[in-house]
Amino acid sequence: MASALLSLREDYWEEYQLEKEDISFLYDYLLETELPLTSEELMPILVGERVQREKVRLEKKRLAGNEVYFPKEEYEIGSKLVFPAFNWQKGEVVGTRRGENPAQGQFAVIQVEFEDGEQREFASGIEDHALNIPPEAAQADSLNPEAVIAEYRSVLIEGIEKGLSDHDEFVQIAGRWFLKALLVDVNAGHLNLAEAVLDMNGGGPLSTEELIKQVDLPDDVNPHLIEFSMDHALQEDPRFDEVGPAGIVAWFLKDLEPESVLETPLFLRYIPIEYDPEALTDEMADLEVALDDELSPWDADRVHPVEAVEVRLIFPHWRAGTLPLSERVMPLFPTAYEAPRIRFTLVDGNTGERFPGWVVREQRYVSGLKEWYEKNGLIPGGIIYIKPGKEPGEVIVETKSSRSTKDWMRTLLVGSDGELVFATLKQIISSNFNPRMAIMVPDVGPVDAVWEKNQQDPPPFEQIVVDIVRELSKLNPQGHVHATELYAAVNTIRRCPPGPLFSLLETRPWYVHVGDLHFRFDDSDTL
Repeated sequence: MASALLSLREDYWEEYQLEKEDISFLYDYLLETELPLTSEELMPILVGERVQREKVRLEKKRLAGNEVYFPKEEYEIGSKLVFPAFNWQKGEVVGTRRGENPAQGQFAVIQVEFEDGEQREFASGIEDHALNIPPEAAQADSLNPEAVIAEYRSVLIEGIEKGLSDHDEFVQIAGRWFLKALLVDVNAGHLNLAEAVLDMNGGGPLSTEELIKQVDLPDDVNPHLIEFSMDHALQEDPRFDEVGPAGIVAWFLKDLEPESVLETPLFLRYIPIEYDPEALTDEMADLEVALDDELSPWDADRVHPVEAVEVRLIFPHWRAGTLPLSERVMPLFPTAYEAPRIRFTLVDGNTGERFPGWVVREQRYVSGLKEWYEKNGLIPGGIIYIKPGKEPGEVIVETKSSRSTKDWMRTLLVGSDGELVFATLKQIISSNFNPRMAIMVPDVGPVDAVWEKNQQDPPPFEQIVVDIVRELSKLNPQGHVHATELYAAVNTIRRCPPGPLFSLLETRPWYVHVGDLHFRFDDSDTL
């Protein structure tokens, strides 16, 4: 039996967006289930409904007002029919006559004229016939929900997120969607109690369930509905901050969050520098990736396994007590659907000590390590090993301590004129470090003052680089500086990712590459 293939146009799912029918269906679905769902959970429900709706539409279009021919039915002259056994061709009954078969007895015969003018006869009024079983049309992958989801997952999620965001009757909290009309009333009294509970618990974090136990909300309502209503009320109140990782809702009092979480520390503030990324050599591009600077461009096609990562601190992160959330480091730390700040637990891999950490997603850094840096004697250029924790929401940090020794180290000082100076001095070292990035800072006060001054009146970036190259060249018998050393040193004065710096080295004639990313400064052509 021939059967026409049911299929949607080739780009149908590539342009997926919610339609009025999808919104109406989802409204009724959530109204009936009273269960908040994430976009990921809604996806198979909405795709399945859309596929069924499109199948009905395609069937109607294919029939175009004609009846499907079944031998058991009786037809009159003028009846318009469609024949699945003949590749769904359409025809009109133009005549009838009596028929007789020893096996079937008496029945009718209809004469049908097809659209191409051909006439054929068909039996009518026969109950026992194979063609009385409705045929199932073959379906392309475009009408297979599993195949559609497998190929277009990201497009579908984006379409659902945008579509529901455009409709006020839906609200989203911690990635879950629900109907605003079903929310239980959570009033100012309830929220004041929640604030008091969080305050007594050091600001949080506490789960919604823990807060509800302390707040007098009705207990004869679907618990999922109560929890979602409480989440919505807390989210709309500026006193509260949702800080849980993806899949977990946890609340914190915003006023009690660390200052370095609510506001980007001075040392991490980056004033963008225009540069040509194409100017970087392959060696420079590889080094840029290896330096793990969170401000460097990310490659969406690169996949990084969740495994131990070695991070070398630059001055801004050392001074702020933070870690960079670079492309390679990010997978180790918890993320969230919406929360810009995530509270989690850091674990000292050497001692087992646990202490709070914060992921600041938009600015790509992790806060909460200042005391740990001091306790472990870390310096700018120090090496930290990060690996996944044993429990969800935990991240292990380690450093290799060593017996305190004195060694000649690159040291940052502030001269009497307020300018930064580099010198090689004997310093006590008690932790592991990268020799090219290590910079001792004996007195942070004057350095902080330089940062505050530069924040108000930033000096030209190229002048900073020239001054530092001159300083570092004096410390090297060969009179040159490596790109990594320069990157670390520039970041003691202003925040700068590797890209703009490396582009400058490659495009200015006064920086002479002498091999292996070492550069010599040519005084004959200075700024």
